Amino acid sequence: MKPKILPMHSPDPTQPPRSSAFSVCVYCGSKPGNSPEYARIAVQVGTWIGAHGGQLVYGGGRNGLMGLLAQATLAAGGKVVGIIPKALVEKEWAHHGCTELYVVDTMHERKRLMAEKADAFLALPGGIGTFEELFEVWTWRQLGYHDKPVGILNSLGYYDSLMGFIEQVVQKGFMADWQTQLVRVGTDASDLLQDLVEAAGFSPPAKTELM
Repeated sequence: MKPKILPMHSPDPTQPPRSSAFSVCVYCGSKPGNSPEYARIAVQVGTWIGAHGGQLVYGGGRNGLMGLLAQATLAAGGKVVGIIPKALVEKEWAHHGCTELYVVDTMHERKRLMAEKADAFLALPGGIGTFEELFEVWTWRQLGYHDKPVGILNSLGYYDSLMGFIEQVVQKGFMADWQTQLVRVGTDASDLLQDLVEAAGFSPPAKTELM
């Protein structure tokens, strides 16, 4: 079954269509976390994507960091593509302000479509769903299923323990250094986004050029 596409914003017929310079798939929590800094990070990432003429691809939710990320991208002039399983729409978790909202049958279809529409991937703080999506796209990269850059935004040291565990996995002989080098880890959102977008083959215009 093909995904159902729900365009939530009607374009202004008096304005020429605006294409996105690049597309970033962002994985993050459907909860806000227990520090306002996590919300600030999500807003910063969304604002950067929108202000640089980009497109956000994400899980289509309206709660937590996901909703803040989408709203910030839209407010900064970017496009937002949400992809959400029907079961979550029925629980009213869908963000109906997305530029495009794709409603799919399964989580597998959701992740496949997100990967297809992205030029790069970025993980923000989140829970088990964020971890699962990050590790899957990382695995796909090592297997050669795609060659798109993958990043982890380690703000506030959120992923310190995870990266420490990954180092232990390497030391125990279950991973090699080249596998860890497939993921770019940074603490500054703007610098990491710039790095990912450039690694994907794009030169995002400066914010002032878009105003």
